[in-house]
Amino acid sequence: MQGRVRERWREQPPWARRALAVYLIGFLEGAAAHCLDLIRGGIHVYASFAPVPLQALFVSLVVLDPLVVVLVGHVRPEGVRLASGVMALDVIANWIVNWPRLEEDPAWLLRPVGLLPITLFGLFVIASSARLHGAMTRPRLSCTAP
Repeated sequence: MQGRVRERWREQPPWARRALAVYLIGFLEGAAAHCLDLIRGGIHVYASFAPVPLQALFVSLVVLDPLVVVLVGHVRPEGVRLASGVMALDVIANWIVNWPRLEEDPAWLLRPVGLLPITLFGLFVIASSARLHGAMTRPRLSCTAP
């Protein structure tokens, strides 16, 4: 199994390997952040600022982010599709819950932790997903002689 995963990584063009590595780093960081939130505040950690459907989304990221990591780590196209969906929902949800604060203080967006990095990472994932998915599903020519 591990040999097959290494082979799938090697089959990818260098730009795709770098993009996959960025996905892994971003989703690992997201999983860790949501796990820490739950450890610190329990299941209702987001109740003070998010409506129930968004609370459920943020809590579900404890499962979805690591699932993306596993699928992307195994160079599965499903991981790229899931990553795009997760980030689209995560970015939208974060903009919804942060909008009142942004109206009061637009500089809030420029904080190095929070909405800006989530938005930039989400844009990267969504912008790169079609090309990355294509690279992962394109048939490869074998270099070995029959």
